[in-house]
Amino acid sequence: MIQGGIELGSEDMITAEIANQATIAMNLADVIIFLTDIKQGVTQLDKDIALILKRSNKPIVLVCNKADNYGKTSNDIYEFYNLGLGEPLPLSATNAIGIGDILDAVFEKLPDENNDNADEETIKVAIIGKPNVGKSSLVNKILGEERVIVSNMAGTTRDAIDSYFENEFGKYVFIDTAGIRRKSKVNESIEKFSVMRTLLAIQRADVCLMMIDATQGVTDQDAKIAGEAHEAGKGVILVINKWDEIEKDTYTIEQFKKEAYNKLSYLTYAPIIFISAKTGQRVHKLFEMINQVASQNALRVPTSTLNEVLNEAIAIVQPPTDKGKRLKIYYMTQATTKPPTFVVFVNDKELFHFSYERYLINQLRKEFGLIGTPIRMIVRQKGEKDV
Repeated sequence: MIQGGIELGSEDMITAEIANQATIAMNLADVIIFLTDIKQGVTQLDKDIALILKRSNKPIVLVCNKADNYGKTSNDIYEFYNLGLGEPLPLSATNAIGIGDILDAVFEKLPDENNDNADEETIKVAIIGKPNVGKSSLVNKILGEERVIVSNMAGTTRDAIDSYFENEFGKYVFIDTAGIRRKSKVNESIEKFSVMRTLLAIQRADVCLMMIDATQGVTDQDAKIAGEAHEAGKGVILVINKWDEIEKDTYTIEQFKKEAYNKLSYLTYAPIIFISAKTGQRVHKLFEMINQVASQNALRVPTSTLNEVLNEAIAIVQPPTDKGKRLKIYYMTQATTKPPTFVVFVNDKELFHFSYERYLINQLRKEFGLIGTPIRMIVRQKGEKDV
């Protein structure tokens, strides 16, 4: 985990928040790397931070950066022994010198026990969406602490931040991500890096909470971000935040759902929940929904059951014909999960029109639910190899 630099006593809001984040990171870390500047020598701030690190009772690796001309005869590094954090290790980050020794030192200090948070029961949840839709506020509301910086300044969440959480519903890792902006606004390299981290977070996730600002409705940018989760085959829940700021009547919810599914036509399988991350309204209902979507995304259907549904679907709506030749569907099997992927064996895959594929997918949803998860269908012609 990489945290921003600590500036003790700063009155700047963002700087103070970063210092708070560093404190939380220390509590969560197995090993702490304390990075200092060998050219500046030991500063008063270094001494203050060293005292904080000693109180943490965590293994510390003391690193002296900017040792670009460091040699065996150099005495500059000895001053850092006074911090009482053990042997200082020289580093030239610019020239990539000393990194191996630092990694060895970190490895030696890592705990031997297995990470219990990474078991198969833990559901990884990526919180995605535009900047300022309330992603960090939602994480903080769930965790009950200021784990990630909340600010109306766009871009204050640069990295994807993992937060482990466990309650009566199960075990979760919430991945708070930097919001993806429109490409025209992604000018800085750091913003491009944030976008990349968000896409990687989607790839790591089991379920994506696609957060949408209720006061703005579903925008084109929302559709693009949600499309990334859909294409990645992840479970998706549409989380409409700031619902407390909307004036409502009897039809408000249904009208919003209709408009959302109209703009996100490829995500009609995704359930919608209306929340307020600020007040906590309906936030507790997310867990059962996350569990359900994760389970559906990992659902495996026995081949015999699958073909019973297939035969019934064919009996209701006959496969299409083209120039007197009718599509014949021999059988169906499930290839993989996450997302559920089905292989259909036919006589001529050119006859397998998209409309009939959509019909079969709808029949699968009708029979098995598959709520919140995309479905993949692969067509194989007789004689082709299975997948």
